[in-house]
Amino acid sequence: MRGNVLAGCILVSLALTAIAWAQGPPIRIGEINSYSGIAAGFTQPYRQAVEMAVDEVNSAGGLLGRKIDVVFRDDKGNPAEAIKYAQELVVAEKVSLLAGTYLSNVGLAVSDFAKMHQVLFVAAEPLSEAVTWSQGHRYTFRVRPNTHSQGRMLAERAARLPYRTWAVIGPNYEYGRRAWETFWARLKELKPEVRVVGEHWPTLAKLEPGGYVTALLNQQPEALYVSLFGSDWLAFAREAGNRGLFEKMFTVGILLGEPEYLDPLKLEAPEGMLVTGYPWYAIALRAHRVFVEKFTARTGRHPVAGALVGYVTFQSIFEAIRKAQSTDTERLVAALEVLRVETPVGPITFRPFDHQSTMGAWVGTTKRDAARGVAVMTQWEYVPGEKVLPSEAEVRRMREAGK
Repeated sequence: MRGNVLAGCILVSLALTAIAWAQGPPIRIGEINSYSGIAAGFTQPYRQAVEMAVDEVNSAGGLLGRKIDVVFRDDKGNPAEAIKYAQELVVAEKVSLLAGTYLSNVGLAVSDFAKMHQVLFVAAEPLSEAVTWSQGHRYTFRVRPNTHSQGRMLAERAARLPYRTWAVIGPNYEYGRRAWETFWARLKELKPEVRVVGEHWPTLAKLEPGGYVTALLNQQPEALYVSLFGSDWLAFAREAGNRGLFEKMFTVGILLGEPEYLDPLKLEAPEGMLVTGYPWYAIALRAHRVFVEKFTARTGRHPVAGALVGYVTFQSIFEAIRKAQSTDTERLVAALEVLRVETPVGPITFRPFDHQSTMGAWVGTTKRDAARGVAVMTQWEYVPGEKVLPSEAEVRRMREAGK
């Protein structure tokens, strides 16, 4: 008897699901990201969180009575690959919008495609300021705080410190250089006496750390700014740690407080760095605790910054579809321009004049935690995006200059 009842419940459930999807074909979203190579530590958890967000929506009946279907593509960190997939997703796969990307040059390439073809693009991770400012346009929105925002957060902390001579090391492309330039511009405003004694720009994903560590030790800056990430950062950190570099100069690292970059180093991670990052283990918001519990139960691991960004990006897309009550591009753009999204780290909005979200970032210092076996962020604060974003007039000037 129980078996019959169970079978009947399953049939009813399947029938209700079929009715829910009866209003139309799936809503398809094209997701382009660097799922292999230097970004994999960020993008693999990102994808897991996206899939979790999609499953949550679909289990609740989808959107507009339709199932959500995300079509993933790996751009391998190559702008040409990303454009190839953007074309395929829009023309062959009939997606309603594009999302994702990791590297700034890839994000800018997909944004150009979106502008040319009038396709909505919700950029998740590319941090170049140009995405929403000098090269911004109607069809691109960006979730994550950019190099300008995070650079200002770090500069305002660094300006309180006594260091006057600085060096920099970062990847020789859009993100690496802009991450430094925006930090340095703000630091110079706050502390005009600072000066640069060394700049080092290795090719992305090809860093040989020995020579750079030697050069920095010879230049003897009081402080070092690092915009390396991924395998470049890990190689540099280990070589620099072995040779005592971090004891000889204060270090500031954009993004380097994220678990993606601290966890692999374990207790080799530099202590006392000033960083932006993601202290998932210490954020007390109830919505965030729920997110951590769900992600951990699903994947068997704690979330990293990539997971949070993936989840918030697709929360924003789903909320825009709900508000627009449509997948029409123009209606989605209009919805996003007035959108408020409740996220695991509090509400965010998208500014109508530049399409930059107000998501903030955490700023603090690194400390080795022997009990956890890794370094963590301590003395951190969450800085809302509104505190560091430029005004509408400033954005308009940047867009005029970028034409």
